[in-house]
Amino acid sequence: MSTVYSDIAISADGYAAGPHQSEDAPLGEFPENWLHGWMFDAYEENKAEVDAIVDSGATIMGRNMFGPVRGEWDRDWRGWWGDDPPYHGPVFVLTHFAHDPIEMEGGTTFHFVTDGIHAAFERARAAAGDRNISIAGGASTVNQYLAAGLLEELRLHITPCILGAGERVFDGVPMQALERVSVRATSLVTHVTYRPVRA
Repeated sequence: MSTVYSDIAISADGYAAGPHQSEDAPLGEFPENWLHGWMFDAYEENKAEVDAIVDSGATIMGRNMFGPVRGEWDRDWRGWWGDDPPYHGPVFVLTHFAHDPIEMEGGTTFHFVTDGIHAAFERARAAAGDRNISIAGGASTVNQYLAAGLLEELRLHITPCILGAGERVFDGVPMQALERVSVRATSLVTHVTYRPVRA
């Protein structure tokens, strides 16, 4: 059975991105290994969690996660990940501005959805078939799907740092109960998986 999940690294105070985001500092200004060092500096220790991030048949992300271009598409931007992004399947990018699909190496195609989170979800569901759907982020996108009741599993990767400002998970999400499914601590991160409790 497929699952709609999100994997997102956050600081101890809940931020998935820090202050002063820019093209040079897409996640904000703080030491670059604070949020994601566990994925690279301690990959073997966290291999299962890292590999699970892109174990989906389709991915949904916000425009800010795709790139720094704001407003109309006025430059040839193809994502942060180089010619072979790690998704290897269809990625649906939420945006207010139409754009033709962008085909990349390795099977990744970015599709741009202008009619909201539900339309993106239906397109991802059709593309994924019986495989999982990943809500990749950023925090604003995760919060929208959580608030809409469409997210079935939230995997938080909590890092031992305090950012103090930025983009926080759970902002704007209504009161609800979460069931803790699992927790695993490693040297650089604590992995906690929750499922929203449905009435």
